[in-house]
Amino acid sequence: QVQLVESGGGLVQAGGSLRLSCAASRSISGTNTMRWYRQSPGRQRDLVAAITSGGSTNYTDSVKGRFTISRDNSKNTVYLQMNSLKPEDSAVYYCNSLITRGPFKFTYWGQGTQVTVSS
Repeated sequence: QVQLVESGGGLVQAGGSLRLSCAASRSISGTNTMRWYRQSPGRQRDLVAAITSGGSTNYTDSVKGRFTISRDNSKNTVYLQMNSLKPEDSAVYYCNSLITRGPFKFTYWGQGTQVTVSS
């Protein structure tokens, strides 16, 4: 029903910046929360940041002050601005959408984009 496509990953040096984008295939109706997760080898997929349809944001402690999640509903896109990147930020980053319509909830995942931060 909704396809999410991430882009913007790549290889950067420590201290550098990247901006990830997640574009939805169509406008998302109802109340939705957009989230970024990441997963590195040997570790579980962890929540990085979330933004509600009302604009409220949450971040995991390790990225607070460095990462910023935002959304542009006119473009059906959510962003993750990543500054002061550290090698431990290296992971595959996944976009996730949680949509609520009345009593129903729908979840969609992107395919992931690789972020590699060199020392």
